[in-house]
Amino acid sequence: MQVLGLKRRQLGASSGIGKETARVLASRGARVILACRDRARGVEVENELRAETGSKSIVFMQLDLSSFTSIRQFAGEFLTQEQQLHVLINNAGTINANNYQTTEGYELSFGVNHLGHFLLTNLLMDRLKESTPSRVVNVSSLAYRLGVLNFDNLTQSEGRIKSYTRSKLANILFTRVLAAKLEDTGVTTYVVHPGSVNTGIKRNWSNWLRKMAPAIIPFLKSPLEGAQASIHCAVADETELSNGAYYEVPSKEANSNWLRRGPCSRIVEKEPSNDWN
Repeated sequence: MQVLGLKRRQLGASSGIGKETARVLASRGARVILACRDRARGVEVENELRAETGSKSIVFMQLDLSSFTSIRQFAGEFLTQEQQLHVLINNAGTINANNYQTTEGYELSFGVNHLGHFLLTNLLMDRLKESTPSRVVNVSSLAYRLGVLNFDNLTQSEGRIKSYTRSKLANILFTRVLAAKLEDTGVTTYVVHPGSVNTGIKRNWSNWLRKMAPAIIPFLKSPLEGAQASIHCAVADETELSNGAYYEVPSKEANSNWLRRGPCSRIVEKEPSNDWN
């Protein structure tokens, strides 16, 4: 796939993996939309990346994934301003350290990491179909292996780790369902694990992890290293990728047969509730 002239929308692009992904895509000639919650930070990153890459095709747009109202407002503005969308990268992620909820009352990690991406992807789907060949890249985590989905409780935290891991499992299942639904439409979808990366998400680490940080951080990937899987799935030729696949390192599809074991085998084909829309 040619990168020059493509338009890319990057969620969670104000720091870490998202910022590095945006930097690389912009340097390759893509038009990049930075979707960030914090307006001041978003404008700062927009100016920084424009200066570094020399590209004027980097645009900040405000988006709060913890609010369905904000998501719908963003989608409306995007569809009015942008006539093409070739790659949607759902990168935003959070760990709910304080039992917070979204504006609509969903547990924060699940609401931001999955439901927000789910809603926005659906709102932008027609534009993706109009811009084919196009693709959706979802950023998950190896932590999905610890996730257990309980569709009867999407409002309360089950602890920061359990809540985070179920949101990451949902990312993968959503990718698989989406790939099946979009077969033969020209829109493909992939999900990636960036690895253990030194990003801003560590601000939500537990106290004991923070104490261990000096010993842990030297072994973490840099944000640029963590962005490689997302970048690969965004720009690689379609012949190099498998629709609906899960990638743990760039260009290498991971074995996700684990999802076919036990209760998860009944969830893989489960279509998310329309109520989430």
